[in-house]
Amino acid sequence: MATYQEFIQQNEDRDGVRFSWNLWPSSRLEATRLVVPVSCLFTPLKERPSLPPVQYEPVLCSRANCKAVLNPLCQVDFGAKIWACNFCFQRNPFPPSYAGISETNQPAELMPQFSTIEYIVQRGPSAPPIFLYVVDTCLEEEDLQALKESLQMSLSLLPPNALVGLITFGRMVQVHELSCEGIAKSYVFRGSKDLSAKQIQEMLGLTKPMSGQQGRPLGSQEAAACKFLQPVHRVDMNLTDLLGELQRDPWPVSQGKRPLRSTGVALSVAVGLLEGTFPNTGARVMLFIGGPPTQGPGMVVGDELKTPIRSWHDIQKDNARFLKKATKYYEALANRTAVNGHSIDIYACALDQTGLLEMKCLSNLTGGHIVMGDSFNTSLFKQTFQRVFSKDYNGDFRMAFGGVLEVKTSRELKVCGAIGPCVSLNSKSSCVSDNEMGIGGTSQWKVCSLSPSATLGFYFEVVNQHNAPVPQGGRGAIQFVTQYQHSNTQRRIRVTTVARNWADAQSQIQHIESSFDQEAAAVLMARLGVFRAESEEGPDVLRWLDRQLIRLCQKFGQFNKDDPTSFRLSESLSLYPQFMFHLRRSPFLQVFNNSPDESSYYRHHFVRQDLTQSLIMIQPILYSYSFYGPPEPVLLDSSSILPDRILLMDTFFQLVIYHGETIAQWRKAGYQEMAEYENFKQLLQAPLDDAQELLQTRFPMPRYIDTEHGGSQARFLLSKVNPSQTHNNLYTWGQEGGAPILTDDVSLQVFMDHLKKLAVSSSA
Repeated sequence: MATYQEFIQQNEDRDGVRFSWNLWPSSRLEATRLVVPVSCLFTPLKERPSLPPVQYEPVLCSRANCKAVLNPLCQVDFGAKIWACNFCFQRNPFPPSYAGISETNQPAELMPQFSTIEYIVQRGPSAPPIFLYVVDTCLEEEDLQALKESLQMSLSLLPPNALVGLITFGRMVQVHELSCEGIAKSYVFRGSKDLSAKQIQEMLGLTKPMSGQQGRPLGSQEAAACKFLQPVHRVDMNLTDLLGELQRDPWPVSQGKRPLRSTGVALSVAVGLLEGTFPNTGARVMLFIGGPPTQGPGMVVGDELKTPIRSWHDIQKDNARFLKKATKYYEALANRTAVNGHSIDIYACALDQTGLLEMKCLSNLTGGHIVMGDSFNTSLFKQTFQRVFSKDYNGDFRMAFGGVLEVKTSRELKVCGAIGPCVSLNSKSSCVSDNEMGIGGTSQWKVCSLSPSATLGFYFEVVNQHNAPVPQGGRGAIQFVTQYQHSNTQRRIRVTTVARNWADAQSQIQHIESSFDQEAAAVLMARLGVFRAESEEGPDVLRWLDRQLIRLCQKFGQFNKDDPTSFRLSESLSLYPQFMFHLRRSPFLQVFNNSPDESSYYRHHFVRQDLTQSLIMIQPILYSYSFYGPPEPVLLDSSSILPDRILLMDTFFQLVIYHGETIAQWRKAGYQEMAEYENFKQLLQAPLDDAQELLQTRFPMPRYIDTEHGGSQARFLLSKVNPSQTHNNLYTWGQEGGAPILTDDVSLQVFMDHLKKLAVSSSA
């Protein structure tokens, strides 16, 4: 039998699934006692070069309220050409096209190695993807110039058949016609007045006045001639010129005022335009902003510079006067966009906040990207924006549109909810639990935009009663069915079917314990914490996480009552407490030292990245470079900060290179320029090369920080490491070195001591 580690890895590679428990407790009561719910991280479109799609329709179970897809777990009678559904046990005949199947001639979907399989289904005409640029013109001259160049560059990266449109906004909102030669025409909207979708469509001439009838949206033929959205290959030259001629917003901005920015109306016009022309077709609205919305619906701050944009302090004191109204406005827009299957990206580049807190739902509910930078004129923005259009091993875009993800479970399980870039489709099937976690009350979710790394967390509940045991050797199964529009416009369905054994928690608790995947569990619990943090007070979320951790340690720790020194955790849980320690200090749960926009940005990325990236966000990786051997990973601890080392820390959002005191002095003295110190030059270069590799591949591109002992930016490293040496315990130092950190935060050692005390106490 392979170890659980190998089993977990194989399953992740094949199906893109990581479960918190890989043996499932067979009753509801036992499942709740395990503290961490049966849950999984699922990457629907995980890249699988070895999985060619098949060119036929999936075979479905004939029971109307089941419709599960034929899979390797189904029992098949090859003689009678009948298969039994493994979810509802319905016996189904095979379609006529399967007449030739036998034990030796099986279709792909019955083979165990195809527990994940992708079908290409052609239903109806395919529509090209649509990209609608919504551009803020209230920018500084050089910022606008850099943004214009990035947009012109992106035109050459789009597929030639893609439709493209342009809306620009400042105090007014302009929708540009792209089909007219020679002259630039645009429709102008007032930035302070909210318009309904119907009004927008009528003003843009998207509804036909019919005799006696109200206006109706255009049919697809007329929509193809829509003057605002045109194929790239046709308007490439025109649009490049049009972008090149964009000017800063002409309205004068007087001293002490902010420019008037009508972001709310611009988005409303963009959503209305797509709603009226291409509902349920893959489309991205790409919003580029250089400051907060300051007028009209959705405004976040007034135009007086003397009133700063809201901080966490203002929000706690209920002092943010536009917050609720703006959030409600953008949520309504986000829900409309999601219903139409479109997604909204936000590229916000400014030195101050831009209102991401209010606008985050636009991307969070539609699967869009949020990219945050200081200026459009930085390589951070330019390269990240280029990566949006990156291609996979087949030369296809790494983006899929209009996804619908459905979950089916066997009878003993129900689905509680999902956490990720999705919205509920309110589809109540028999496998939906009343106990909601995340976005619940449904077994179908809409994911308007998906990338190969987009990962959702799914939470389940065991509903089997304690006195009705599952038969020995029984297995529970879950099927994920993802329908989506591929970037090459094909409609595809990817089906992943997974099963795990049931175990009796009374007699097999050791087995269940060793099937625990502590990395997946830490990320799944962190997602629940981040989801709660959006609506609850910070300290309450931390208390909830602490309580769960203490209960888990009480359940699985080995100890003598009231003796903290006797406490032991088995290998499969030994790292879990330290993940929780770092999660408690992370920017996902601690808003101290972060603006509301930054918190929204960090949380946005956390709930959509895969397991590896999420773990780096919770507990950053630290590598040490020295003369004593090859680079090696070291503990994320202040004792790793030594004078003769260079450290490279990866937090996902930042890459920090930190030069120890001695190394920094040598570098200042210029030793690396001297021929006899060639090895020092190589040592300085090594972390730069490794950082470069990460900078090349990650989306969004991380911020690159090069600092040294005593440098002002060393704070990025010092705030992340475990403060095992602080100014409070200086006297305990031996000669082992390390750097003391000036903080009142508790260290991991103190945290563990308290955890052990609480876990073993008989009063708990």
